[in-house]
Amino acid sequence: MKRGFSWIWPLLGILSLLALWQAVIVGFQVRRFIAPDPISVAKSIWMNRQLLWDNLRVTASEAVLGFLVGNTIGILLATVFVHSERIRRTYLPVIILFNTIPIIALSPVLILIFGLSMTSKVAIAAIICMFPTLVNALRGLEAVSQSEMELMRILSASRREVFLRLRVPRSLPFLFSALRITATSSVIGAIVSEWVGAESGIGVLIIQSTFDYRTELLYAAIAMSSALALCMFGIVALLEKYFVTWKAH
Repeated sequence: MKRGFSWIWPLLGILSLLALWQAVIVGFQVRRFIAPDPISVAKSIWMNRQLLWDNLRVTASEAVLGFLVGNTIGILLATVFVHSERIRRTYLPVIILFNTIPIIALSPVLILIFGLSMTSKVAIAAIICMFPTLVNALRGLEAVSQSEMELMRILSASRREVFLRLRVPRSLPFLFSALRITATSSVIGAIVSEWVGAESGIGVLIIQSTFDYRTELLYAAIAMSSALALCMFGIVALLEKYFVTWKAH
């Protein structure tokens, strides 16, 4: 199939899943309060569009800010580690140990520190994003061959020139692989933080609709969170096509 029509395959995949969803609901006669059919969810999205939009904006702000902060910290740490083996050996194990703490256990601590403000939600999303970006960026910055480094020495390249002209271009494919992951996980982090304590957001709406047995609204909120994560993933994919122009096809 031609490249211009490559979008058809994902569309067919989504439609097939919706058809399977509808078939399961009808075939097994699943009650609506357990799982509504896709049409009912679509109607709920339209009827509650303002409510969904108001809460989606809150979660999107938390996820985007957490994505930017977390990835920035990860890239900066990778830059420091690649230039200082001593700092890397000292602090990388500490970061790995910190990453082993479940985010659901860390969320209440951050909320106690920052309160029910957006800062605690952004911090949780940032923590989720930081580690994958740190690991991939560090691996990418080190993905240079000895012959390339020797050539840079022959050309009398400075440390800065080696970093900007060799290490950074080599790291981009690794970095964007991490950004694809963190684009979706930042949304998860924002929603989880809202479950622990928040006044608005998709996470709050999910909890409220669950307790109120408003199943259509629950599924509508889940669909909106999925759409947000998909949009962020798509933006990263577009940026990757723009920046990683030399990648072999």
